[in-house]
This record gives sequence, structure tokens and C-alpha cells, in this order.
Amino acid sequence: MRKEKVVIGLSGGVDSSVAAYLLKKEGYDVIGVFMINWKESAGTLTAGCSWEDDVIFAEMIAKKLDIPFHVVDLSDFYRKRVVDYMFSEYEKGRTPNPDVLCNREIKFDLFMDKAIELGAKYVATGHYCRRDVANINGKIYYRLLAGTDANKDQSYFLCQLNQDQLSKSLFPVGHLLKPEVRQIAREQGLITAERKDSQGICFVGKVDLPVFLQQKLAAKKGNVIEIPASFISKKKDYPKVPQFFDKLCFTFPYKPWNGKVIGEHNGAHFYTIGQRKGLNIGGFEAPLFVLATDVVRNIIYVGEGKEHPGLYRPGLFIPGEDIHWIRPDFAMEEGEEHVFHFRIRYRQPLEKGTIFMKNEGAYVLFDDDQRGITSGQFAAWYLNDELIGSGIIK
Repeated sequence: MRKEKVVIGLSGGVDSSVAAYLLKKEGYDVIGVFMINWKESAGTLTAGCSWEDDVIFAEMIAKKLDIPFHVVDLSDFYRKRVVDYMFSEYEKGRTPNPDVLCNREIKFDLFMDKAIELGAKYVATGHYCRRDVANINGKIYYRLLAGTDANKDQSYFLCQLNQDQLSKSLFPVGHLLKPEVRQIAREQGLITAERKDSQGICFVGKVDLPVFLQQKLAAKKGNVIEIPASFISKKKDYPKVPQFFDKLCFTFPYKPWNGKVIGEHNGAHFYTIGQRKGLNIGGFEAPLFVLATDVVRNIIYVGEGKEHPGLYRPGLFIPGEDIHWIRPDFAMEEGEEHVFHFRIRYRQPLEKGTIFMKNEGAYVLFDDDQRGITSGQFAAWYLNDELIGSGIIK
């Protein structure tokens, strides 16, 4: 029987509940800890499922499993490291991913530190991903693998973890399908068996984003400009040479004065590329989508239809300082190129592309143009089912 001590982050949901059960079944000395990361309700749409409800469910699971239970308040750190970063990024016209930040800055940093203080050897969560250990030429590497359930795989959210964090992490449900997790919960009489999955921002929940952001970002009227699809010439054959990338991948291919003002918005920083809801402009056969935002001039550019060519780009760029290698032995040097499969948002199918490493950073050219590449988001790259690295899109 194992005697290693494991702290499990009990969220009040079914995944962490079953993860705790499986750990105890395997013989670990399990301690349940609930994290308070957000206490406010401004802009949230889920007041009926607040942290107060979650902590009750988490404590009931701990009692059911007969494991110690603690509550730790990390809300001040969460605001500084995650929410304030969100505000700053949106103010710059970028779209951050708070879930990735929450894992990097809170769950596998501050929370992990708290767990170690409790004498734990490992921290466990209910994420749908897997971890294993590889011996490469006598050196140990911890591998982050996609979850077995392709519909629930959450490895993307952990794309900023490092080797030290992975060495102390366990993901007990990563090899299971979601229906199997719920069935285990039913069989064990866990009260969370039928509880709905949480949605929205990590630990905040579903939000009315403009209202949420207006806590710090002021509303400001500006023009909405429509760019007809005919104004954009979509090139099919891109030179696969990095010095051309700045012109082909990142410059929005139109002249702004070609567009037509069709309405007003309340602040360009409240919108993101690919967004459809919230424009409130009628009179078009197909929905309007945000093609680009200009927070300096406070302008939103939109196009009609989800296949508008302005939504697509052949590639992206990640500055050198924003590149992160989960597997440091795969780190690329200037002048190297390597084929990976990429994900630029959660649950997006993996897309084949090539990293061209230059002195200033990583240029990625996709085999097929990608829809909705957004500055501030994380791009993650895989080899087979292993997550190798990630970076923040410029």
C-alpha cells in the first residue's frame, strides 16, 4: 500500500470527487483542499453556483471519503496574478486565457506550495490529461499527455506547466471517459455524480464580459466598420520563408478606409477576433463577426459570414520571451524548423504546422489557414498526444 501524501484540489465537482476516490483506493494518504479564488459577483451570470455552494459540496465529498479537509483563501493572489492580468491584456486589445494562467499561477504554483507545506509529495486535480515519465538518454522527463476522452481533453489548459510542476502532479481521471467518471461517482454514492460541469472563467464562472471588464475599463463609443469579403484578396501559395511572415500572417489584408461605418460599439477592448455576439447590428443575411480591433482608434472591423476571408490567417508569431517548452529537450535553436500539431484554443482540433525558429521568436506557418488567430491567446504544440510546448500569440 502506498503511503505518499497527496493533496487533491476538491472543487465541488464530479471530476475532482472521483479523482479523490481513486487516489484513496490506490492507497495514497489523501487530503482534500478547497481553494477560494474569487469572491465577487460583479458581471457574473452564475450567482446561483457561487464558491459558497462549491465548498459545501467539496466538504461533503471529503466526509464521504473520510479524508481531511481544508480551505485555503488565494483570492488576493488570484486577483493580482490572473484577473489584473486579464484587465491589462484586454485594455491593450489582446485576448488572454485566464484558465491557462490560473493553472500556471495558482493551482500548480501557490496551491502546490500550500500542499507541500502540508507535507504532500503530490498535488492532484480532476483534469482530463495524463502524465508519465520517460527516461531519455539517462535523463528523466515528465510528459504531459492528452486525456483519453478527446471530448474532454484539458491538456491545453496546462500548456504552461514546467518539469518541476509536473513531477509533483497527478491526474487520476485522465485515462477515463467522462461517462465513466460519472458512473464511478454514482456507484460510490458521491453527491456530485450528477452535478453540472462549471463553465466560464476559471473560478469566476460565466460572465457578461463587458460588464465584468467595466470594473476597470471604461466604456467608450466607437465606430463599427464593415469590410466586405471582396475587399480581401486571399492568397493561396505563401512563400515558406520566415522573412515574409510579417506581411502574410499578421497584417490584416485590407485598407481601413475601404470599409463602411455601420454602427457603434461601447469600447473596442470589449471585443475579440471571431466574436459574433454583442454587436447588435441587424440588416445582414448572415451574422457579423469581428475581424479585428483597434484599441488606439477605438474601432471594430467586422465581416459578414463565418467564412469571411478576413477571419483566416496562414500563421502566427510568438516572441522569444513568451515561448515555453514543457519538454526542454525539444527546445529549438535559431535557424531550426520542426513540424508539430497545434491548438490555438481549447477543444480546437489539432492542426498541422511548422515552427521556424528565428532570433526574435517562433514563426508558425500552418498547412491550412486558421480561423480566428487571436493576439494574447496561447498556442500549444503537440507530437502525437504529448504536449511539447506553448507560447503567447503576439
